[in-house]
Amino acid sequence: MKAVRFHEHGGPEVLRYEDVGDPEPGEGDALIRLSAVGVNFVDTYRRAGAYPVELPHLPGSEGAGEIVALGPGVDGFAVGDRVMVSGGRGAYAELVVASAKRLVKLPEGFDEATAAALPTQGMTAHFLATSTYPLSDGDTCLIHAGAGGVGLLLIQIAKMRGARVITTVSTPEKAALAREAGADDVVLYTQDDFVAAVKRITGGEMLPVVYDSVGKTTFDGSLDCLRPRGMLVLFGQASGAVAPLDPQVLNAKGSLFLTRPNLGHYTRTREEFEERSGDLISWAASGKLTVRIGERLPLSEAAEAHRRLEGRLTTGKVILVP
Repeated sequence: MKAVRFHEHGGPEVLRYEDVGDPEPGEGDALIRLSAVGVNFVDTYRRAGAYPVELPHLPGSEGAGEIVALGPGVDGFAVGDRVMVSGGRGAYAELVVASAKRLVKLPEGFDEATAAALPTQGMTAHFLATSTYPLSDGDTCLIHAGAGGVGLLLIQIAKMRGARVITTVSTPEKAALAREAGADDVVLYTQDDFVAAVKRITGGEMLPVVYDSVGKTTFDGSLDCLRPRGMLVLFGQASGAVAPLDPQVLNAKGSLFLTRPNLGHYTRTREEFEERSGDLISWAASGKLTVRIGERLPLSEAAEAHRRLEGRLTTGKVILVP
């Protein structure tokens, strides 16, 4: 099959489109022929060496397609089923093996590119708003990178839960997308200091929660946006890793909470996985949740997908098409 691998760590140029052997499903696994593959920031972290992996490495963990073979011990799925794939082992490829415990059958007519956009970014947005800091009526939150893949989904879920949403973006075009998703207040961080904007918007009350996927360049300001006993939810590092923090800072700024959540810890059981993925598919199928596919590129152009993602040139989800 055709796949994209890297044999050394580095920039997007280390990604190679090449022939590799077809994978085979083991106990409890399914083999899926992919029609759409999701691209995530974690893929770029592994490529760059921020997260260690064995080389050569075939990146990617999510997508959607059709089951073409089943390993022993799989119940509830059949060859020919259309599925959403989460936790696939090397999804930048025409074929991927995944545990059947991390598959979800797709409803009739459900778009496979939309399904490929949901496992990582969709379920992340879901657990952030419903579990890490469960938003409710009367809450006001700040969501950084509101026009990104998680950002656009998180804005919509936050609004479903009755929250007021402030978000930061870099351009007027991205601001329009964030407002379309339901953001109440949009701050162009390239033109306005977001801490001052939050203070102005809240009348000095500040916030119970900030959702921050940017990291290095926003971290200190995010802490300054919180009211006493507020929570900073740091779930990414698009601008780089945050410097070591003296916990006394959290005390001095108001007995703050800091968490660094991981999707795996919020989908530990099949039941939790099914609840989150089921909500997302149901909302998307009904039109309650809009999933924006910002880029569709051939699998062979995975390097360009990484360049655009790391350069903050994308909005919504980036999809690779085998």
